[in-house]
Amino acid sequence: MDSNRTTLKEYARGIVGGLLFSLPLIYTEEMWWRGFTAAPYNLIIYIVVTFLLLLGFNKYSGTRKGGSFLELCHESVEEIGLAFLTSFIFLLLISEVTFQMSIMEILGKVVVESMAVAIGISVGTAELGQKNEEDDQTQEGQESSESTETEGNQKENDEMEDDAEPDLGGLVSMVVLSLCGAVLFSSPVAPTLEIPKIAMALSTIHQVLLLILALLLSIVITYFSDFIGSKKNKIGLFEMFLHTMIGFLAAISSAFFLLWFFGRVNGHEYDLVIAQVIVLCIPGIIGASAGRLLIKA
Repeated sequence: MDSNRTTLKEYARGIVGGLLFSLPLIYTEEMWWRGFTAAPYNLIIYIVVTFLLLLGFNKYSGTRKGGSFLELCHESVEEIGLAFLTSFIFLLLISEVTFQMSIMEILGKVVVESMAVAIGISVGTAELGQKNEEDDQTQEGQESSESTETEGNQKENDEMEDDAEPDLGGLVSMVVLSLCGAVLFSSPVAPTLEIPKIAMALSTIHQVLLLILALLLSIVITYFSDFIGSKKNKIGLFEMFLHTMIGFLAAISSAFFLLWFFGRVNGHEYDLVIAQVIVLCIPGIIGASAGRLLIKA
């Protein structure tokens, strides 16, 4: 069970890393067009080159660096497979892949997008996690060797810090860092023509699914994937709800502000404005959650 949980956390952290580093490419029309026009041999070469890059990264900086060649191959293939799935689902949600398209068009778009996602998955899994369990055990061993009096003082200090954690200053700092992260990750795609183009193609169901995805990403980044800078101790449902809503509202507000600044609000129908906010909310929620943790770290 522990092994399965660790694997799921690595998958979750990898998906977040894949989106973190490659989401602007997923939102790029030239990438969609290249997927539509690329010849099969171009796609095969693209996959082979990406596979070799993943082998190199996993050998020298991956989670299983120093492993056997077969282990490295298995990990690289696993990352490419996860990238295929992530890219396909995301392109499906933004209506750039539909089941009315031919198989070759769907495969082309997914392959072109997923190669960048695969590298992001590899980097995210290896570099964006917390300290490993051995470090935690070593630290626990050092703490247990301290005197009983020191432990008592430590517990009292910890309790005081826990009581003071949800104060106004802590919430303000979280809001500010969430807004900074959301603006940082949304800005590269906010002025592009792809945002209104995607928004116009979205149905109400797609918009609802994207909002659900945004909330799930926030929860996974902060509380499940052992993302760097995230809390390891258990928290209550209210605190989880509060932190998730702060990130979500930061993503929504920053998306609306950026769209207003780039002239995508005035003169547009409110349905289109709402759809654009939802589309831009995805990089915003990643920035508000992952970006906040990276800035704080």
